[in-house]
Amino acid sequence: MRWALVKVCLAVTAMVVIAFAVPLGLVIREMASDRAFSDAERQAAMIAPALSITTDREELTRAVLSTEPGDRGRLAVHVPAPEKAADGTAGEALDIGTRRASPKDVATVRKAGRASITEVPDGFALLQPTALSTGDIAVVEVFVPEGEVSNGVATAWLILAGVGVALIVGSVAVADRLGIRMVQPAQRLAGAAQDLGEGRLGTRVPEEGPTELRSAAVAFNSMADQVVQLLANERELAADLSHRLRTPLTVLRLNAASLGEGPAADQTRAAVEQLEHEVDTIIRTAREQRPQTQGVQTGAGAGCDASEVIRERMGFWSALAEDEGREVRLAGVDRTVRIPVARPELAAALDALLGNVFRHTPEGTAFAVDVHHSGDAVIVLVSDAGPGIADPEAALARGASGTTKPGAVGSTGLGLDIVRRVAESTGGDLRIGRSVLGGTEVRIWIGLHGSSPERGRRGHGRRVTRRFGRRRPKEPRTTAVPSPTSAPS
Repeated sequence: MRWALVKVCLAVTAMVVIAFAVPLGLVIREMASDRAFSDAERQAAMIAPALSITTDREELTRAVLSTEPGDRGRLAVHVPAPEKAADGTAGEALDIGTRRASPKDVATVRKAGRASITEVPDGFALLQPTALSTGDIAVVEVFVPEGEVSNGVATAWLILAGVGVALIVGSVAVADRLGIRMVQPAQRLAGAAQDLGEGRLGTRVPEEGPTELRSAAVAFNSMADQVVQLLANERELAADLSHRLRTPLTVLRLNAASLGEGPAADQTRAAVEQLEHEVDTIIRTAREQRPQTQGVQTGAGAGCDASEVIRERMGFWSALAEDEGREVRLAGVDRTVRIPVARPELAAALDALLGNVFRHTPEGTAFAVDVHHSGDAVIVLVSDAGPGIADPEAALARGASGTTKPGAVGSTGLGLDIVRRVAESTGGDLRIGRSVLGGTEVRIWIGLHGSSPERGRRGHGRRVTRRFGRRRPKEPRTTAVPSPTSAPS
């Protein structure tokens, strides 16, 4: 494409140069010729006064030699013979100066009475008729060398040729630059499409070049982002669905623990442990493959009643709590609280936190769920009376990275990550501290006005402190004094 553009520009420019340069060169040649013969006519007119006064040879000779062309041998005068001299004898024709034109050409001009230009060796001769006092016609001949006829023409043609070549070279250079400006973005776009097709999902195209190619680059980058987002959503869905299996697995593990001793009971417990191991493997595999720049996608209009979802999930977990002798407290869910989080996402986050309570605290440990509502945010507190978390910051970081702390058997780190993404998708955050019950308190801050996932996810493991121009609701007073225990998943 680039060379095709250069060839077209070269052809068009060459045609334009030829169309203008050739006629202009011819005009220059004609102008040089006209200038030379105009000078010859002026020189011929210099001898006319002498011819009108006398036809004496000596006088005319002196008059011819006194002129610049006559002195250089370029001027001649042809006077015809008079019909009868003063003494009655026949006169003699006079030829003064160097003759170059033929007698026939001289006779033709004398008879016609008009100036004429005839070609002679090494140049041209201007034959100018002049009237004598006797009524006869004399012919003044001025020699014009060939070099004077074409004087300056060669130089002018060289200048025209140089200008034409410069125009062609300049147009080719401009066409080449324009071609590069058009071709390079197209080549980058083609290369990026090939890279994306080969699986390099981070490939993007600079949005530059002509308007059409910039639009194509914007569309390509948007398409690539959509592909990455779709793949990330697929992997997140696989990980989240697998993590949600933790809830029935917890029930199975608790029920298996109550079966007592015996081969059947041991086989049941072994099967549950194997199932938990397989679920953990699926979760880790999905999380290792997903891009780290994706957040929870809550479509336009997505939301739910937080109080209703919390009551529903607490009803499920209360049955298990009763079996293990755990005291349960629920507060703040007596009124409707709409939040910009999809119902399945909030349910998965609550199941992850409550599942951690059952997995990482002894039987009989009390726990509570409190909901605090203000004008622009909702805070959900999940507290327990267990031993607490030794390093809350490490637990948050592990939730983001997916690495497991040695000794944290069966932990994938996805539980807190699910909760974090739910909170940060609304512009909120997730924090861990010491609860009033003496154990761990997990605080979920959910913004009611929402924000894009990109704004909410400003790095895993960091506390989000943005307020979006509003004051945060007053939070329950907690003291973050950690105590040793295993970190939650």
